[in-house]
Amino acid sequence: MEFFRSPNVDWLGWKWYFLAFSLIFSVAGVTSMVWHWEHPVGGLRSPVPLGVDFRGGTQVEVQFPGPPDITRIRQATVAAGIRDANIVNYSVPGRYEVLISLPEEHQESSLDLGRQQIESALSAQFGSAFDPRRDIRNVAVVGPTVGRQLEKQAGLATLYSMAGMLVYLWFRFQLIYGVAAVVACFHDTLITVGFFALTGQEISLTVIAAILTLVGYSMNDTIVVFDRIRENLRLNRKETLPDVVNRSINQTLSRTVLTSGLTFLTVLSLYLFGGRVLHGFSFALVVGILIGTYSSIAIASPMLVAWQQWRVSRGKTAPLPAAKRARV
Repeated sequence: MEFFRSPNVDWLGWKWYFLAFSLIFSVAGVTSMVWHWEHPVGGLRSPVPLGVDFRGGTQVEVQFPGPPDITRIRQATVAAGIRDANIVNYSVPGRYEVLISLPEEHQESSLDLGRQQIESALSAQFGSAFDPRRDIRNVAVVGPTVGRQLEKQAGLATLYSMAGMLVYLWFRFQLIYGVAAVVACFHDTLITVGFFALTGQEISLTVIAAILTLVGYSMNDTIVVFDRIRENLRLNRKETLPDVVNRSINQTLSRTVLTSGLTFLTVLSLYLFGGRVLHGFSFALVVGILIGTYSSIAIASPMLVAWQQWRVSRGKTAPLPAAKRARV
């Protein structure tokens, strides 16, 4: 099935507009990360808001029979001596829920103390109307040491995945293909994390899982375009690289729109109807799929042309990056 019939778009002619678009969102994201770093929450320096998985702390999800009174809940926590409690109302029609979070200030041996403090505060404020066994839906408690370990491991997992893909593409195609694809993936990750910083949403382990998924998804989309470029270079040795790149992107455009479009509709449904638990995960996928599809066309492919032009400017022979036929 072809979504477009014989498209003839000069994608490389829009490269400066693509560059401006990427710079705007990248700079905005980095600026927001710097702001978060200079204004740490609970004494924890981080370029993005971190969930309880990384910063350590206690999160208690409480369900109420009717619309919750946030003012009374805050008064209850203050009266119980709970400082820096973050109270978020996640209520929707027919389901009234509040998430109460507080930084972990206790030793590893007393991680359950935060939950007990929240239960006592709500019991004192609402009396018999609050039953911990019925109203508390979920409790997440992570110690500070475990949180720091998870933060380090999450960063390493992202870096290792990109390094592994660089090595794979180096042997599968040529080094320039791998560099272009990894730069595009780094671009996608930076903008996606930047959106979390801009919107103030917390990054949790599920968000890291979404980002790793996006790295693989974006790389797959880029490889499809690269493979078509390589095949066209083999078949049309006399054609210039910019023309080959444009034609290859146009030839794979229907496939890109169909696969990315269907995937986007799926993750958009998760974002709209998946509830609070999947909110961060689905938000990362919604942003990442859009940016990942865009980068395969606007970032990775133009880098091949830029590489060739750089070689020519240095007076060197610039062989087209077609390489020899791959062995299967």
